[in-house]
Amino acid sequence: MTHVDPSNADSAAGWDGPSGDIWTDNADMFDAGVARYLQPFLDAAAIEPTSHVLDVGCGNGLVTREAARRASRGSVTGVDLSTRMLDLARRRAAQEGLANVRFLQADAQVADLGEARYDRIVSRNGVMFFGDPVAAFSNLARALAPGGRLVLLVWQTMADNPWFSAFRDAVAVGRDLPAPPPDGPGPFALGDPDRVRTLLTAAGFGEPDLRGVRERTYYGPDVDTAHRYISAMQHGLLSELDDAARAEAHATLRAELQEHHGPDGVTYPSAMWIVTARRMADPDDHSSPNGGA
Repeated sequence: MTHVDPSNADSAAGWDGPSGDIWTDNADMFDAGVARYLQPFLDAAAIEPTSHVLDVGCGNGLVTREAARRASRGSVTGVDLSTRMLDLARRRAAQEGLANVRFLQADAQVADLGEARYDRIVSRNGVMFFGDPVAAFSNLARALAPGGRLVLLVWQTMADNPWFSAFRDAVAVGRDLPAPPPDGPGPFALGDPDRVRTLLTAAGFGEPDLRGVRERTYYGPDVDTAHRYISAMQHGLLSELDDAARAEAHATLRAELQEHHGPDGVTYPSAMWIVTARRMADPDDHSSPNGGA
């Protein structure tokens, strides 16, 4: 494992362990699940043919590869903590003949990412888990050229994403499961626009723009597929139950998924922010995030 900040040690153990295994084994399902968000996210990034791009929390590398196609005369670097996801990302990039992309295992909070090396820094659901988000975004700001563009796709609040509570409640079976903290690290750590603005401006970015996007997330063409996928995602909670309670949880989850099965498969409403910010050229630069690079 690469050097990891102590505040990210538990997260790193998960992503380079059981969590990373689950996401690798279900890579195509995850990409399909949030596919409706991909085009507006890439449009906001406005990657040019000569761009140099950093993809933070790149996972299995779909966004990295899409960026590499757009930056055909530039370069793209994907960083993540998961050995298995990075291995899959490298294999798929090679299979697709992308020579302008590389993948590195790194904790983006503390890794040496270079000084003003990138024109774009992007992340699809990869920046909500930092132990010290100001330190992490400050490190990313250093790696971004002055005027360069940071573009993030992050979940809005848990209340705006009913899929999370639906799956958690289905496997609770009498347990009072705690909600993830709204100030992170966790999936909804950047759901509060005011917190996003505070963190990014403290880290050296100009005032960010947050564009709300609402789409349906996809969990499979049928209930059986969705049940296998969500059961894998909820493996940790399910493994804590005895056999009878686990059977009850699976039955409840299957019934929940059946209620959301329609012509497009099993889908749930969801909401994300597309966050766009520019690195400030100097402390007095407060220009719009949509200007510059």
